[in-house]
Amino acid sequence: MRRSHLFGPEHDEFRATLRRFIENEVRPQVDAWEEAQQFPRDLFTRFAALDLLGLKYPAAYGGTAAGVVYEAVLFEELARCGSGGVAAGIGAHIAIATPPIFRFGDEAQRQRWLAPAIGGKMVAALGVTEPGGGSDIAHVETTARRIGGEYVVNGSKMFITNGVQADVVVLLVRTTPEGGHHGLSLLVAERGMPGFSVGRKLNKLGWRASDTAELVFQDCRVPVSHRLGEENRGFYYAVENFEWERLWIAIGAVAEAQRSMELAIEYAANRVQFGKTLSSMQVTRHKLADMALLIEQARQLTYHALWLHSEKVPCPMEVSMAKVAATEANVKVADQALQIHGGYGYMVEYPIERAWRDARLGPIGAGTNEIMREIIAKELDL
Repeated sequence: MRRSHLFGPEHDEFRATLRRFIENEVRPQVDAWEEAQQFPRDLFTRFAALDLLGLKYPAAYGGTAAGVVYEAVLFEELARCGSGGVAAGIGAHIAIATPPIFRFGDEAQRQRWLAPAIGGKMVAALGVTEPGGGSDIAHVETTARRIGGEYVVNGSKMFITNGVQADVVVLLVRTTPEGGHHGLSLLVAERGMPGFSVGRKLNKLGWRASDTAELVFQDCRVPVSHRLGEENRGFYYAVENFEWERLWIAIGAVAEAQRSMELAIEYAANRVQFGKTLSSMQVTRHKLADMALLIEQARQLTYHALWLHSEKVPCPMEVSMAKVAATEANVKVADQALQIHGGYGYMVEYPIERAWRDARLGPIGAGTNEIMREIIAKELDL
């Protein structure tokens, strides 16, 4: 990987250690996990033992306070493990499920949910998307009616990463009947609460090793003490983490695209047709050059947005650009890499087949790329 001013020798050392761990302990298992459509729960425990689940959190909760750039390195190396589902499951726990607890939870809530999540003793999920809402979180329909010291929650959530095995789910719910972004709140639901169930585990095109679920709430009583922050401020709380969620997706997409290109280069160097290797043919060389160009453009946009975010500079446009560029580059690169593999690319024993399937979710997840383009247009005052 090309260097950036973001990364110093200490990041390189961290990356090298991570890469050895991924190559030795994760990648050899991903085929079995993909077949099972779920990676084992103890993978969270293993990541916690290596201090990888709390890189941006204080030591008081078991974190290392290393910061978001170290977490970005983790996302890059995770994306190279050969399974988008593994990267998604661990990434969702780190990037989208635990941040609201840290940012908006009180000390008791952080000790109850954040510390165990960093320690790998709890699996966390974020429950925002609904069957009829998609990326439009302003139209959340799951209700939470307050009765005394409890909220009675009714509704469902869809496409929830880690939803099957989650011990805690941070829910965005409607606490007033008023429509739009007003009247939404964040509640933490725990596994085993009466009325909280996994409706079904979803069978997906890609990200198969991550458990993705529909969650159902039927008169589920959640204590008021499980609310994060103020009542009816949930929309603003949820939006606050969008930048990091989208950066996580962009960072992983660039790394995935890089790996797809490497797979194509390796295959082309060893595949002989008409007495010549594919890599010696001009058409293949030009395809690989175009792939390298797409990846580097996406990488530099992503690193720029990461730098702005790490400096606490508001950067919704730059993050949106990075997410669009990175995820669409990943799709195009995986598609071209599959084409270079020819008929072999469609065979499941070739990793490019999985990379091609996994890449397609990027333009959809964490806010569709159509929404990213709307954000860019808004920032341009259009």
